[in-house]
Amino acid sequence: MSERVILLVEDNPDDEALTLRALSKNNIANQVIVARDGAEALDYLFGTGTHDGRNVNHQPQLILLDLKLPKIDGLEVLKRLRMDNRTKHVPVVVLTSSMEQRDIVACYDDGANSYIRKPVDFEEFLKAVNQLGMYWLLMNVVPEE
Repeated sequence: MSERVILLVEDNPDDEALTLRALSKNNIANQVIVARDGAEALDYLFGTGTHDGRNVNHQPQLILLDLKLPKIDGLEVLKRLRMDNRTKHVPVVVLTSSMEQRDIVACYDDGANSYIRKPVDFEEFLKAVNQLGMYWLLMNVVPEE
């Protein structure tokens, strides 16, 4: 069962603030949990470390995942969550500045649902987050666990 939570995995404070502002401006009212590195994201998803004891039967409705992360990079986070039955169906949108073809291919190979390049312009970013919210939070249906 998915919570009405978005897990934002982002190490850049400016990009974190920008994403939170864009979600708010688009009236996306989901609770946003922020993980600032790959290890913290995995701790949250699997109820370990600082999130020890979290009910892992309740997973986020959506994960917004940056690729370039400290400790454990985004591709490794993606691989690990796709290998686990508790998280393999959680929608993952890679939200990154990379337009490297090898990153795009690797993300889809490892089970990303979508790959979005962060627009530099805030108005474009607002539009992207609005579309992302409309589709992934309102229209998309995931299997019940």
